Amino acid sequence: MEIITRYFDDFAPQQKAQYEMLFPLYKEWNEKINVISRKDIDALYEKHVLHSLAIAAIFEFLPGQRIVDIGTGGGFPGIPLAIFFPETEFVLADSIRKKLTVVEEVAQAAGIRNIKTHWGRAEEIPQKNSFDFAVSRAVAPLGQLWTWAKPLIRRGKEGEFGNGLICLKGGDLHEEISQSGCKPRMWEVSDLFEEPHFQEKFLLYINR
Repeated sequence: MEIITRYFDDFAPQQKAQYEMLFPLYKEWNEKINVISRKDIDALYEKHVLHSLAIAAIFEFLPGQRIVDIGTGGGFPGIPLAIFFPETEFVLADSIRKKLTVVEEVAQAAGIRNIKTHWGRAEEIPQKNSFDFAVSRAVAPLGQLWTWAKPLIRRGKEGEFGNGLICLKGGDLHEEISQSGCKPRMWEVSDLFEEPHFQEKFLLYINR
């Protein structure tokens, strides 16, 4: 938890308590349903929670906005972001039901009330043109992600950035970006967080 407060320290007591609950909850649930690599569970706050919060270091989600997390897996980046932005609505979507079971149980146990889930493929999410942003972490190539996300995102702008897709990716992205036909804005996560784990990890944004 200390690694989170090293970079973010303006939390209400409830938010801090919710972040602190994530490790024991995920450790317990991961023994039943493997949603996080066994070797990574002890590094939950660095490799999963802080990585997710790279989005919050750049983007501010506003009260009343709606965010869809495409391919949320065990709840990343959606759960850390939902704690960070408690007045924003998050829909965490995944095609694997057991992963959403973990999301729902963790959210309920930690008292995270601004999360809903959608079980199904991204293209089956019914609420077209109703989200301000889509977020995702390394679930598909950028071009495929944009194909899924674009119909879900309504045009508009509140705050610094227009509505769009925000995704976390790693490695050499030149070919993937070229093949996507998109022109994303990019940030290096290592410019936000100094830990070696974040080398060659990037935050990409495509305006709707």
